[in-house]
Amino acid sequence: MVEIISVRFKSGGKEYYFNPNGVQFQEGDGVIVETTRGTEYAQCVRENNMIDEIELTAPLRPVVRMATAEDLRLLAKNRDREKSALAVCQQKVAEHGLDMKLVSCEYSFDGSKVLFFFTSEGRVDFRALVKDLAGALHTRIELRQIGVRDEAKMLGGLGICGKPFCCSQFLEEFQPVSIKMAKTQNLSLNPTKISGTCGRLMCCLKYEQEAYEDLVRRAPKQESFVETPDGAGTVSGVNLLRQTAQVRLESDPESPKTYHNCELCVIRSGKGKRPEGYVEPPLEELARLRRQEDAPAKVTEEASLAAAIEAAFPSRETQKDRSSEQEERQSGHRNHRHRPRGEGAPRPQEERSGGGDPRRRRRRRSRGGKPSTPQE
Repeated sequence: MVEIISVRFKSGGKEYYFNPNGVQFQEGDGVIVETTRGTEYAQCVRENNMIDEIELTAPLRPVVRMATAEDLRLLAKNRDREKSALAVCQQKVAEHGLDMKLVSCEYSFDGSKVLFFFTSEGRVDFRALVKDLAGALHTRIELRQIGVRDEAKMLGGLGICGKPFCCSQFLEEFQPVSIKMAKTQNLSLNPTKISGTCGRLMCCLKYEQEAYEDLVRRAPKQESFVETPDGAGTVSGVNLLRQTAQVRLESDPESPKTYHNCELCVIRSGKGKRPEGYVEPPLEELARLRRQEDAPAKVTEEASLAAAIEAAFPSRETQKDRSSEQEERQSGHRNHRHRPRGEGAPRPQEERSGGGDPRRRRRRRSRGGKPSTPQE
């Protein structure tokens, strides 16, 4: 177990673990930490606690010290410098005629480097731009190209729901979102309704995807042929959240009725047509089929487990039954070998091999004959 604190460098950004070096920190305290980019200011979001070393993905870096009032003044000074640097960079971009959109810039805590973030549809050759910026700002320059989702996370704003962007509030990492999620949730496939301000699919489509997938597994498919308490019919609509389905009965196809999923017995899933030779089961049989469908799968698992245990460790009764079966087989084999001769029974071995009474054989030899041999 190791002692750590969690810090964030930006609001809504990812949490990072640092070694407090025995100093007690509280949530909201400003700290100065050592990073790969040098000394940086961060805010403590989780006080000292112990975690397992297995959870660490990289060696812990130490906390340099608690942030002081002088550090906060230097941080505010860097924020003012960022505004002027961004204006200078926009002017230089216009002069060079580069196809790039500046998003923001950040000064390092010690002011030794400034980092510019921009978006562009393709690759940009900004080597000449970097030389001009270094001569104007007299510091190290770094330009980094980002995507439109990262741009929305940095700038912030309000979504179509009226709330601030999820990515700028609490999303630490972007989750992959696909159009299949919108289809599963029965949403309109209009791009303007399922896309965020960044132009990509909304991140909130991922939040309830697992719940919708579970509901889809329980619900009948469209155009399925089902059995209802009022007779057979075809599913014409499914409401996943209410767990109901509209069914067009064969007896009255013009007025569909709504049934709960537990009231339906699926005869054919998918594009439903009445199966050839299908006869409506009686109500008792239909109730039995529903009970079988609702039976939990663990009963089958328990039965298979019991069978495996019985095969590996047979009980005494099972061993007795097996031993009695073996004795019966052995006795049947002995009876077959020593059964008496009858009609159609094979002749004894001695008769087939030319054996029999020795006096008869001597008479044949005296007459000049040969002993009779069985015909094959």
